[in-house]
This record gives sequence, structure tokens and C-alpha cells, in this order.
Amino acid sequence: MATAAVPGLEVRAAAVHTRRSHGGYDAVRLQTVDGRDLLIRVPRSQSAETEQSADLVALRALTAGIRDRLPFAVPEVLGQAPIDGTRAVVTALLPGAAATADELTAHDRLAESVGLAIAAIHQLPSAFIGEAGLPKRTSGACREGVVELIGRAADTGHLPAAILRRWEEAVDDDALWRFQPTVVNGALSADSLLVDGDRVVGVVGWAGLAMGDPAVDLHWLLTSRGASAERALESYLVAREGGADSHLAQRALLHGELELARWLLHGVDERDHEIIADAVGLLDGLVASVHDRSSEPLSPDTGPILTVDDVEQLLDRTPREHLPREAGTMLTDSYDFSDLEREAAGERRTGSDAAADVTAPIPLDLSDWGDAVPDGAAPGGAVPGGAAPGGGSVDGHPAGDAPTADDAPTADDAPAADAPTADDQARRNSASS
Repeated sequence: MATAAVPGLEVRAAAVHTRRSHGGYDAVRLQTVDGRDLLIRVPRSQSAETEQSADLVALRALTAGIRDRLPFAVPEVLGQAPIDGTRAVVTALLPGAAATADELTAHDRLAESVGLAIAAIHQLPSAFIGEAGLPKRTSGACREGVVELIGRAADTGHLPAAILRRWEEAVDDDALWRFQPTVVNGALSADSLLVDGDRVVGVVGWAGLAMGDPAVDLHWLLTSRGASAERALESYLVAREGGADSHLAQRALLHGELELARWLLHGVDERDHEIIADAVGLLDGLVASVHDRSSEPLSPDTGPILTVDDVEQLLDRTPREHLPREAGTMLTDSYDFSDLEREAAGERRTGSDAAADVTAPIPLDLSDWGDAVPDGAAPGGAVPGGAAPGGGSVDGHPAGDAPTADDAPTADDAPAADAPTADDQARRNSASS
């Protein structure tokens, strides 16, 4: 399959590539005879295929000249080939390790690199966006998109009245939406960044590339618990050289809260009772923080350009426990989390373990590679943003035989989402009012 996608490619070894995700893709890491590390991915659902298509368009738009302006690497598409009604895409495997939002903001130097990486995206010249046919959203269009999202969440009947009012007040505040659109990644989260030591060395997941609100790329920073989160925003603001508007942080906080709405809608769309219950619990937690005034207002009075002190004060007053801290696109690129999982368990990689799981040549037979499962894989539970805690997955597949297309549940198989009764919703609205 890989050789069909990349003519002349000679593969020496292959291994299943894992990530804490819900299984949007089957992924295999390849090692070529000339020493290159590649990644081949096949989408497992229509939504994953749609995201992959958008990612391909974005990566083609990021020409060599644009990439030279970025202080990190971006995946390079090497080829693609049809398979079972969809496509397999081969890219160069970027170096670097994944990290959580808290780890990315745990100390100053890495946090500064995070801020500079995001600022570099937002300072790209915008002409290539239109030339590539990518979305160009005005501030008004960004506002309208938020209104539509809030409306859909309200229509589920699960949105507390206090949160609905809070969000509606934010979208009604004209001052909050006076900003200059920039180039945005559009789906940036901690999962998007690959690090080496104290530097961001790669960014993956570009399906949301567009002109839009720069706050959408920053919301996850406001919910990180790292001691140097404010340093990340400080380095971002300095790099923007006065280009950040005065309400950037408030909109970022709003976008962070709206991840709860997206999580709720994902549960409703998938008819997943556990996801719906989790989203409702998180929304109720946000209600509590609003009522005890521990949550920062979303519609402040119009003020000057955001200063570093403003950022620090906002972070000090932002509750971190009620927002999804690994939010972002539901279908992310599959990079290996095994290092993080071993460290969390108190283990360290040494010797040959420090190398990739492709150290020994093996025959290349990809006829059933989508069903392969690494030894010791364990299932993980879903969390907001589509990530699943604990690795133990084959690009999201639980331990045991990875599900095939025939095994995947259909909409007809899934139970319908429970709609709240009038009495249940009345009680929740009364408590949240």
C-alpha cells in the first residue's frame, strides 16, 4: 500500500502507531531502507476522511516559502493511494514527543516556545489562504459561527440557563468582537504540538487552517495548570508586537467554554449517553464557578491593548477544573504517547527501548495491518476534545482485535440519546438561574 502511494519506496520495517485518540484513523509507522521514518494513515469514518481531506488541502497550501517562516516543522505529504473506498496517506513522521497542556506550560523556556510557535502562525501573510481556497472569516462571521454553535447546544435541552445567558451576553457584546482576523491553525490544542526538550519542533493537524479569530488557537492555554502558562501568553503577546486586541483573552476563555458545547453535541450526534452525561456534569461545574464568581466575566468593559499584567490577572481568576484541558479537533494525527505513559507510571526508557518500535527488520505485509494491536494495549475512556486518557490503543482502538469497518457500530445500532424531561430541565435551570 505504501509503495503504491509513494513510487520507489522501499520499506524495511513497520509497526502499529498509537495515540490517545478515539480511533479516527488506523496508523502504521514505516521505516525505509534509507533510514526515513514515515507514517501511513487510513481514516476509519466519514468524519475522519473529511478531516483528512481538509488537512491535505492545508498542507499543500503551506508552501516551502510559508513553512520557512515557521519555527517548527509541518508534515510533508509524500503520496496517497486508494483503499477500500477511501485513501491511505503517507507523510514524513515528524520528530518530537507529544505532551499535555500542563506539561507544555510547566516551565518557562518551553512555555515561551509554545507562545512563539502560536504567534508565528498568526503572523503569517494571509494572501496564501485565499489563493488556496481556504476559509476567510471576518470578525462578524466568527461571531455568527459562535451564535450558531450556542443555538445548537441550547436545542439539545441540556444547556443550563445560566451558561446560555453568559454565552449570549458575550456574543451580544460588540466590543468583544472588534478584532483583526489572522491566519489560524483553527484546531490547535496541546495534542497538536510536538516538543524536543524545551522547544516546540513540530505542529500537526492543520485541517482548520483559515483566516479567523486568533483566540481559537489560545483557549487551551487558559485552562492549563502549568506554572508558566502566563509566560506562554506573555511571549505570544510580545511576538505579536501590539497586534493582539484588548479582548483576545476573554474570547479565548469563551472558546474554551464552548468546547463543552462541542463535547455535548458530539455526544448527542453519536448518541453516546456517557459523553452526554460527562458534558452535562462539566457544564454544571461551570455553572457553580459562575455563581461563586470564580469564573472571569466574558464581556469586560472596552479597554486598552492587553498587557502582560492583564494576562496574569486573567489567568489567576480563570477556573481550571471545569473546562476540557485537552480540547481540540476530535480527530487528531496519530503520534506515539508511549513515552508519556511510561513516565506517568514511573518508568524510564533506556537502551534499545529508547528507539522506535521498528528496530528489527520485519517482512512488510500490510494486508491486515489495520487489525494489528501492540502487546499490552489497554482501553482508555473518552474525555472532552476526543482524547482518551492512558494510551493502550491502536490509534484509538482498545485492546484486543481492532474493530473493522464491519464491526463499527452504525447509527441504527446506537441507542437514542435520552432527552431531559421537563421536570429535570426545570430543576437544572432553576439551580443555574
